[in-house]
Amino acid sequence: MALLGLLGRKRHERAGFELYTAAVGAARDPYVFETLSVPDTLDGRFDIIGLYVFLVVHRLHAASKEGQELAQAVFDAMFSDMDINLREIGVGDMTVGKRVRAMWEAFNGRSAAYAAALDSGDVMGLAGAIARNVWRGQAPPPEAAHALAALVLEQSKHLANQPVEALLAGRVSFRPAQATE
Repeated sequence: MALLGLLGRKRHERAGFELYTAAVGAARDPYVFETLSVPDTLDGRFDIIGLYVFLVVHRLHAASKEGQELAQAVFDAMFSDMDINLREIGVGDMTVGKRVRAMWEAFNGRSAAYAAALDSGDVMGLAGAIARNVWRGQAPPPEAAHALAALVLEQSKHLANQPVEALLAGRVSFRPAQATE
């Protein structure tokens, strides 16, 4: 029976889950919440996890077709985890799908804004998108959005230097947030 389960697995499922797990670990860096004052709420955590997952997916999309397939597996891992987490915190079965869809739409919108700014080298645009999304209409502390944008730029450069083969194997590293100041 276990062999049948392995045969039914989607290509890149394990690597996608491992990359997603690494992104979640990096997103939990206390620096982001303590120094940059990202709200330590469900929404704030979702936004930071989404930012790190965006970085991984964005890097993979710049790679081969296989990298793009892996990007989909990372995305799938994220939203499978979001579904599980919503159920664990007591969101009713009837509304989980709607909540996950709203999260999916939010992630896609944020990803488009971040990618446009990152790809064009628009640091101010990136900081503006981060401020709007992470602090959700509240004014971020002075320089926090710019510091988070600098972190995103540094992480993006760091990811760009990682071999695609390592990513395809589910291995990724992130720089500690403090190292990007």
